[in-house]
Amino acid sequence: MAKAQPAASIFEQDLDRTAANTAPLTPITYLRRAAGVFPDKTAVIHGDLRLSYRDLYARACRLASALAKHGIRRGDTVTILAPNTPAMLEAHYGVPMAGAVLNALNTRLDPATIAFILDHGESKVLLCDRELAATARLALAQTKAKPLVIDIEDALAPEGESIGAMSYEALLAEGDPTADTGEPAVEWQSLSLLYTSGTTGNPKGCVYSHRGAYLNAFGNMITFGLRTDSVYLWTLPMFHCNGWTFTWAVTAACGTHVCLRKVEPAPVYDAIARHGVTHMCGAPVVLTMLAHAPDEAKTPFAQTVEIATGGAAPPSAVIEAMEANGFRVTHLYGLTETYGPAAVCAWQESWESLDDRQRTEKMARQGVRYVTLDGAKVGAPADLAEMPADGTTMGEIMLRGNTVMKGYYKNPAATAEAFRGGWLHTGDLAVRHEDGYMEVKDRSKDVIISGGENISSLEVEEALYRHPKVLEAAVVARLDPKWGETPCAFITARPGTTISEAEITDYCREVLAGFKVPRTVVFGPLPKTSTGKIQKFVLREQAKTL
Repeated sequence: MAKAQPAASIFEQDLDRTAANTAPLTPITYLRRAAGVFPDKTAVIHGDLRLSYRDLYARACRLASALAKHGIRRGDTVTILAPNTPAMLEAHYGVPMAGAVLNALNTRLDPATIAFILDHGESKVLLCDRELAATARLALAQTKAKPLVIDIEDALAPEGESIGAMSYEALLAEGDPTADTGEPAVEWQSLSLLYTSGTTGNPKGCVYSHRGAYLNAFGNMITFGLRTDSVYLWTLPMFHCNGWTFTWAVTAACGTHVCLRKVEPAPVYDAIARHGVTHMCGAPVVLTMLAHAPDEAKTPFAQTVEIATGGAAPPSAVIEAMEANGFRVTHLYGLTETYGPAAVCAWQESWESLDDRQRTEKMARQGVRYVTLDGAKVGAPADLAEMPADGTTMGEIMLRGNTVMKGYYKNPAATAEAFRGGWLHTGDLAVRHEDGYMEVKDRSKDVIISGGENISSLEVEEALYRHPKVLEAAVVARLDPKWGETPCAFITARPGTTISEAEITDYCREVLAGFKVPRTVVFGPLPKTSTGKIQKFVLREQAKTL
């Protein structure tokens, strides 16, 4: 039965949507406004390079019009494989300006996975940083689709091979700096395609809309306190949920982007001091790295730096160490399916009176929903009933609203399952405390979060099962002081064979991305139920003792 429509109000009579009172919500407008209001303000810093907002807007227009000259049309996929550089930031504006869909690739992926994404996403163009060209070349050798390849050259990059038909700067030279296309036509139009590991071998592609990206970026600006005098350091990969949409949020605030190709303690501390950095983001592994950096790597700075983190909750000791080094930590929670941050551990004044341990324990919780998210609850997976806010009863975190993805690309079954009952099912098991704050306790999907990146345990297991000496394999997360979590493999060898840990890890490095390779390998029989199912909860407990 069709849902009944609300009765018409007299206020709807002769009051229609027109070009005068309605426009598609899109993060492109943030750059259009910044270029108009602060044209000479520094928008981007990269080494000695400085780009004003006038420059950034002109380069985005050039990129959009040049892509159009090469046949890119609305809905086509443009892929980029690059670290945090000006070209990566420009792609977040120029590609959607062309009406195309931006597909930013994880720079840590292996060639086979990149090849799958290029084919599955039907990529028409690949913008590739020359430092990563060798990996891209191996991926392209495996693809059916043959996108136009453009070399991104960066003065701060190591030497790399050329695999493209032209350079990125040559491509931009073909474009018109005044040719803003007026895209998107509608705000539900797809803006980006981002792949997440999930629980199966092949990654799933999350599709973002212009509306969702606009709103989540706006939520970030409000939540993180971004202003015109904010200076944001790119320690979070721009490929990760489009930089948690901070690629657009910083521009919405008319702040300054400071690019950084590689995250290491000395360059980070130097950039903070040199450029007066006020805000940055990163996975818990980044916080741990900065907190425990040697003194000789730390350049002193006077300001307090706001740093947001997500993924596995940072240990309270790390939060305390970060505060001692001049940082103020905000814990965010989200998924690729939610444009990055969807919840924040919002600060309460009453926490000021708590001792360090009590305060940091509260700060490590996943928190409450974003101002731009419609709903968040801890519910029963079966009937969606909300769990009591008692701090002990576990349920699944469920989210819904404008900042939830459109769905999984070419995967209607997975989309329907994820959106069952009108909520996004995150697979994260949590409790809700009396103050309404959520706290994750476990992950129902057995996804391992290492350095802020998702690793499918089933993908690693599938690779292990292909080894000729492996009879059975199970992979779980093991806590790691640096990466948050790393894969721990439990293996039963085939009868009559012997196998070493080095043999397993060497093999995995050949078939998996480096960050997916098990850091710990344990040999022996695997615990099972009476029906033969491997008991992963037993292995998780065992991993805690290793």
